Amino acid sequence: MSYVFISGIPASGKSYLATKLAKKTGAFHLNIDHLREEMSKDPKLEYWVNFYWDLDEKKYYEEKSCNDLWKNLVDQSEAFWPFILERIHKIMQFYPKAIFEAVNILPHLAKQGLEFSGVFLLGESEEIIYERNKKSPRWGLTEELQKIEANKFFNCEGKKYKEEAEKFGYKTFRNADDAERYLLGFLS
Repeated sequence: MSYVFISGIPASGKSYLATKLAKKTGAFHLNIDHLREEMSKDPKLEYWVNFYWDLDEKKYYEEKSCNDLWKNLVDQSEAFWPFILERIHKIMQFYPKAIFEAVNILPHLAKQGLEFSGVFLLGESEEIIYERNKKSPRWGLTEELQKIEANKFFNCEGKKYKEEAEKFGYKTFRNADDAERYLLGFLS
């Protein structure tokens, strides 16, 4: 049985990498973000599913420090974690090989519930994150907001993912191609 997870900042190449690895290895690919609609039906999770959508994004990024941004991501991820972990374990019952992908798999959570390895993608540069964000908007619907997001994703969240990943012994990568070579060893 072979399982891996891919996490990291938005627009860093997680979906690209997971899709590519799934095609190469025949592994099942679960993009955990696709479970948000189901999570929104749970009253305990609905607040966190809608958390970012219910805010004034520009004001949020202007008023919050990097530590505040990380704390909100941690709080959201910890709220989602029992649901995510349950889904991962269900998939593992049916598929001998799987790739689990989400921003909400944080290093401290992975250590608590996953018995397999994974990586954290940190993005190649703020400019690349911005370009990807424009092509496939996450939250901000204007280029101004997408630029602010790219800055915060790359310079704030990326540093926090890296610090925590190193603390818990996980590999981090700036680009998906380097991470692919590493993960293929677990899925072959």
